[in-house]
Amino acid sequence: MTAETDTATEVVEERQARVTSRDLLVALARDPVVLLAVVFLVTLVFAATFAGWITPYDPLTPNIFAGRAPPLSTVSGLGGVEQFHLLGTDALGRDMLTRLLFGARASLAVGFVAVAVSGIAGTTLGLLAGFYGGRVETVIMRAVDAFMAVPSLLIALFVLFLIGGGLINMVLILAFVRWVVYARLARGITLSYRQSSFVEAARSIGASDMRIIFRHILPNMMSPLLVLATLEIALLILAEAGLSFLGFGLQPPEPSWGLMIARGREYLREAWWMITFPGLAIFLTTLSLNLLANWLRTITDPVQRWRWLI
Repeated sequence: MTAETDTATEVVEERQARVTSRDLLVALARDPVVLLAVVFLVTLVFAATFAGWITPYDPLTPNIFAGRAPPLSTVSGLGGVEQFHLLGTDALGRDMLTRLLFGARASLAVGFVAVAVSGIAGTTLGLLAGFYGGRVETVIMRAVDAFMAVPSLLIALFVLFLIGGGLINMVLILAFVRWVVYARLARGITLSYRQSSFVEAARSIGASDMRIIFRHILPNMMSPLLVLATLEIALLILAEAGLSFLGFGLQPPEPSWGLMIARGREYLREAWWMITFPGLAIFLTTLSLNLLANWLRTITDPVQRWRWLI
């Protein structure tokens, strides 16, 4: 019995040390809530990418004959053609589902691109600060402290007020104000690895500093960085919606979830769907991303992931 127990323990430890893609799929299938969140996110990305082929309507073209049509309604379009609107129309007669799908493009673009830019910049600076220390660390971390002292959304509002809104400006500004979270995380992990045995071994064989940083230290922090990036995507989607709602993000007539809520609040009593569906899209997207981030944190932690791999 003891030999069998020892063998089972060795198998579990081996699987903890080496997690394959099949293990991740099995673990995902064992958590139906996270699986549903992943399915929703994949569906959203697919629908936003191929929105032009999924819906026959133009998100920018108004139809004065179909203004504020309720969900599941059929109205007469231009030329007398009957048009079915699954989620209804807005005040200008534009199909709500179409604008939601095209608005998802803006939200996902801001989330993924801004996270990629801020993640690369912040992680690189954090690695340099933690590895070299001294003046390099002092300069970088004092800049981090300065950015952390002021709310990032306030900085974004001020800069966008000066240079104007738009998708590209939002991506650049949000990336500019969010690099600090990656820098702090990367610097802290690098400090813990800087004097470790594998770094000393790399030095002993003549590896350069850049090779040690990017080939040895960086791969060991990918799991927490991945979790942080997932959470940041959700945060930046909310930030994009908030900026567009306040009029500093995308400008009419471009579709945006935040802008749709801002325009729909004027018709809340008689056209509830104009604000409900964009709000529901933001809620489900951010909730799914947070569920995925929590699952990634668990599955990439060797101490906790055993429960999914047995």
